[in-house]
Amino acid sequence: MATQKKIPVPVFTEVNRDVFLREIYPRRKPAVLRGVCLGPCVDKWTVDYLAQKGGTKEVKIHVSSVPQMNFLQKNFVYRTLPFDEFVKRTSEEKHADFFLCEHESYYLRSLGEDVRKEPADLWKQFPELAEDFHIPHFFEPGQFFSSVFRISSCRLQLWTHYDHQTFQVMDNLLAQVTGRKRVVLYSPQDALHLYLTGDKSEVLEIDSPDVNSYPEFVKAVRYECVLEPGDLLFIPALWFHNTLALQFGVGVNMFWRQLPADSYDKKDPYGNKDPVAASRALQTLERALRCLDELAPEYRDFYGRRMIQRIRERTFCNCQSS
Repeated sequence: MATQKKIPVPVFTEVNRDVFLREIYPRRKPAVLRGVCLGPCVDKWTVDYLAQKGGTKEVKIHVSSVPQMNFLQKNFVYRTLPFDEFVKRTSEEKHADFFLCEHESYYLRSLGEDVRKEPADLWKQFPELAEDFHIPHFFEPGQFFSSVFRISSCRLQLWTHYDHQTFQVMDNLLAQVTGRKRVVLYSPQDALHLYLTGDKSEVLEIDSPDVNSYPEFVKAVRYECVLEPGDLLFIPALWFHNTLALQFGVGVNMFWRQLPADSYDKKDPYGNKDPVAASRALQTLERALRCLDELAPEYRDFYGRRMIQRIRERTFCNCQSS
């Protein structure tokens, strides 16, 4: 039986801003950065410390009766808990208090104070905890878009996407502050092999995929790493990723704008909208497809294939995903 080609994500040590910008960033591939100083958070952020400093601030969380959460079937519910109670429950294997069942799994992706207008910002939502976290200065302050707090139960697995709740149209660094996490990534050039619905892959079991239903999936090249506490993972824009928490863990995502400022929708607090030019192109494509609908089937097929050829010629990169 055919299997996916697997490539370990390279690990870099002693990375500073110059090394990142000269040797890592231009490659436009994932990289683990080990040994970058993230501040005292790596040692301080125990369950008790997080609960004390985070306090009773209400947070909106995902709750699922199974550890494999997926957005296509939406096998989870949204609930609200005080942050200290959420951290306590998330660190437990079995819950005395629960919403769905005593072995339910929890996941937090922090949001802005006004979710309609403000992106997530650790320094605004959790200022006392933010004091312990040192953001790596690998990009200009003016490029900064958001910092997202992520906390998950042990064994929690998130569906393959190019970012949870937000399209990852921006570069980001995932800081794994505590706990260990496996991350599997796929190049945007393998998008046609991932059976996408929106930004999410229909292939839920990436470790044992249904090859009869998803025969093209084996053609996608699988990049994989295990993040240790204190590691940083550079995830270039548009790369798909699937995460599996090997332990209760806390992380911080830092997103920044790598394109010119006018490339992005100014009324987009989540950073989840396509770049302005891409949005226009997709709208134009929909109009073109409606025009093809006016043709007889054999003509629609012929001119559709010509359009695909034209798109390949104009847009596909020559570089390979491997």
